[in-house]
Amino acid sequence: MEEGIKDSMLSLIQQTFPGKKQDIRSYSPLTLAYIGDAVYDMIIRTIVVGRANRPANMLHRITVNYVSALAQASIIDALQEQLTEEERDVYHRGRNAKPHTKAKNASMEEYLKATGFEAVIGYLYLTDRQERILKLVQAGIKAAGMEL
Repeated sequence: MEEGIKDSMLSLIQQTFPGKKQDIRSYSPLTLAYIGDAVYDMIIRTIVVGRANRPANMLHRITVNYVSALAQASIIDALQEQLTEEERDVYHRGRNAKPHTKAKNASMEEYLKATGFEAVIGYLYLTDRQERILKLVQAGIKAAGMEL
């Protein structure tokens, strides 16, 4: 590895645990949302922990405000104009998927929007575009009036 260049978490995982290469565009939107949910959650948890060393239950309460289906629906609503055509297509596929579950504290519309948002995050992660993810998360939180 060149001096100053670091591998992304994705490339490190793929190097450590090599697997079959697949076309990310062939993944189901719910698969993209599955990984996107974890990536988004990790981003928010990293931000929250970086703000202060607090008891775990307090960290969780803060985090939930940003990772709930309602919060994610608000973020993706605020981001619509900033999505590329490719991201919009992934979002629509995710939003139109038929999930087998529903969020406890959100309407079905909010849950589907959140699933679309997570699909976009998952797609960007699996295509190794972490900087784009961070820009969208930052812009979405700000545009939704949810500053961390």
